[in-house]
Amino acid sequence: MTASVATRLRTKSPLAVHIPGDPMKSVTPNLDGVSETMLWSLYGRACEARRPEGILVDPDSMRICDAIDYDFVGHFGHPIGSLAARAVEIDHLLRGWLKHHPDGLIVSLGEGLETQSRRVDNGRMRWLSVDFPAAMELREHFLTPTNRFHHLAASALDMDWMRKIEPSTELFIVAQGLFMYLEPEAVNHLLVEITKRFPGAEMAFDAIPRWFSRLTLWGLMQTPRYRLPPMPWGINRNEIEPDLRKWSSRIGVLDVLDYRVPYGWPMLFEDFFRLFPYAQNELPCLVHAVIREN
Repeated sequence: MTASVATRLRTKSPLAVHIPGDPMKSVTPNLDGVSETMLWSLYGRACEARRPEGILVDPDSMRICDAIDYDFVGHFGHPIGSLAARAVEIDHLLRGWLKHHPDGLIVSLGEGLETQSRRVDNGRMRWLSVDFPAAMELREHFLTPTNRFHHLAASALDMDWMRKIEPSTELFIVAQGLFMYLEPEAVNHLLVEITKRFPGAEMAFDAIPRWFSRLTLWGLMQTPRYRLPPMPWGINRNEIEPDLRKWSSRIGVLDVLDYRVPYGWPMLFEDFFRLFPYAQNELPCLVHAVIREN
């Protein structure tokens, strides 16, 4: 891991300030940089879960969002549903995988305050959340680890979490809202190590297009009060399969999937964009990959 990558990722260190009174209203997160994005995605899921016709059922995100003292609207504006749609599509992949691997292990890298483990729980699966120590401290204020739901305070770029997993384990690795914040060489290294160590495993991650990555490097304001952190790794849809197969010959099945804005003018704009085949390469997407057995 390069020094610049390590420095930027270690800003993902949410420190909770405890306020006297109701314990469920006692957390004011002190966040900046990449760490603050865990609140952005939490807010997006909670807002969608509150919509009468929302695409996501997520009572835990609503509970956590209500308990945090933070100006969500002032920082992130009004959600358009895209982050919730991303979560829904990954939920769908995990539920499908669990039908065939009901006792399997799901590892979620850089998980922050994601509540996916509770949404897809079949009562038998195991789950490992990996994130920096301070992020885990905040997570554990709301989501207590159990004998099936484990927490590991570590960087996703460290090999520590990999060493704790037997290579023969039925395994699905999720990296939701993570890879875009890494340098391209770090994404390459992490994916190659995963394919070497876990034959037969599956994984899902999301990717942003190059143009959006460049905007964040120049400085992109989500609202007048919030600038998005730099996202160095951008890749266009048509580049994903050739690039990943160039990185590792161990990648077997590889699907590039859509996650769609569910309503409003952003949905109409996206639908228009998708009428042009070349333009589809310029939209965010999900990647679902299966690692070869040998």
